Amino acid sequence: MAQRKLVAVIGGGAVGLAVARSAARRGFQVVVLEQHSAIGMETSSRNSEVIHAGLYYAPKSQKAKLCVQGKMLMYDFCRDFNVPVRRCGKLVVATSELQMQQLEMLRARAMENGVDDVEILSQNAVRVMEPEVACLGALFSPSTGIVDSHSLMLALQGDAEAHGCDVALNCTVVGGHKNQDGTFDLLTHPTNAPDAVDTLECDMVVNATGLSAPRLANLLQGENEKLPEPTQFAKGSYFRLGSVARMPFQHLIYPMPEKGGLGVHATLDLDGNVRFGPDVEWVSALDYKVNPAKAALFASKIQDYWPGVVDAELIPDYSGIRPKIVGPNEPDADFSILDGARGLVHLCGIESPGLTSSLAIGEVVADRLEAFV
Repeated sequence: MAQRKLVAVIGGGAVGLAVARSAARRGFQVVVLEQHSAIGMETSSRNSEVIHAGLYYAPKSQKAKLCVQGKMLMYDFCRDFNVPVRRCGKLVVATSELQMQQLEMLRARAMENGVDDVEILSQNAVRVMEPEVACLGALFSPSTGIVDSHSLMLALQGDAEAHGCDVALNCTVVGGHKNQDGTFDLLTHPTNAPDAVDTLECDMVVNATGLSAPRLANLLQGENEKLPEPTQFAKGSYFRLGSVARMPFQHLIYPMPEKGGLGVHATLDLDGNVRFGPDVEWVSALDYKVNPAKAALFASKIQDYWPGVVDAELIPDYSGIRPKIVGPNEPDADFSILDGARGLVHLCGIESPGLTSSLAIGEVVADRLEAFV
């Protein structure tokens, strides 16, 4: 590369940092513009921290392809950069004969996506692995795991910075346009000083702002058509399990998927805690409060696969907002990796399995940036 091109990556979550790392390692000059006072304060820190195997997604979709690729890259990255991770495995449980049939379909889809290590387990086999789980059978995914998302993002930031990337915190992008010479002018201001507008000139732009990606895409001048912006947001709340004599699970326990999400599942964290969630609640504004009254509804769903919940305490924990680009009555959407004006890439709808796919998305975007040169 004769002259180092400046790439502005807007958004300092897991995906933005992975893009910045991939671009910096390929010789681009990179700056990450993050509106918050720290990296990863929105979607990237408000999820289940699960490394997904690639079971659920439509074959040949970007979600399927990038999840499977991203999973392998994630385990390698965590090993190389000492990021806490555990390949604990997951059971997707069936509690009816109909769901047993659906498990076979799920297994077939996983195999088509290249996830060839899954197997259907009998009721007795599940009981040996997880004595407290009630089901007729389950799909076992041994390559599913959990990761410390904060440590992951710090490692991504550190490696990006080691290759010359700069990270600008408290920096809000409010618009921009493409110049006649092919460069871009981004309008920015300190997050707490909206009147102090500055201009950053750069060669390429990556919009990795998660929840704000459609809105920012429409703010950047030069787009031929407007992207639809969500009017409702898919909120997911989590409850954690109160103190118990012993941990009820050794693996992640998932019900069959539901509309808009993967159902209220049981996940583990690297400190040994159990967390249940997320549900799907469509809201009109961003609100991260967890309603304690939901505990009874959560318990009713959890009881389908863990009867012991009736004697357990569910404590409100946290919530997240999925960066969906479709509404509650629409089919689930694939990842949307869009080229705007030449040199401009928008990452929209990067919901689950976005964390798992982050390193693979970083490579895809870096490929596009190289093609722009």
